[in-house]
Amino acid sequence: MLDSEQLRDRLEAILEALERVPRRFSKIQVPQDFIATEEGREHLDSISMVLLSVGEAFRQIDDKTEGQYLSRYPEIPWRGVIGMRNVLAHDYFAVNEKIIFNTCQLSVPPLMATVRQMLADLLEARDL
Repeated sequence: MLDSEQLRDRLEAILEALERVPRRFSKIQVPQDFIATEEGREHLDSISMVLLSVGEAFRQIDDKTEGQYLSRYPEIPWRGVIGMRNVLAHDYFAVNEKIIFNTCQLSVPPLMATVRQMLADLLEARDL
């Protein structure tokens, strides 16, 4: 089981990693930009690594809290977050640039907002 300090540390690391995605994604206008140039491929690789790491961190949080913590935040499809990690780790060459593009555009911003809320909730609980 994670204590609140360990959970906070893990969530801060996740947020720091997620905050790199919009910077790396900023030059990508369409999915094809990920594969059209070497720079695009580097962005694809680096973003994929962040998504893999974040998915693994959430898998560990879910395991160590026996599924109780992430379920407090149902606005995020946690199975999808963790599932993305599995695809990236075990079948990277099947990853489609459109999936990563859509993830960056549609899923990362709400995930970042939720992690910020998780951290705020932990801070509030500590202050009670």
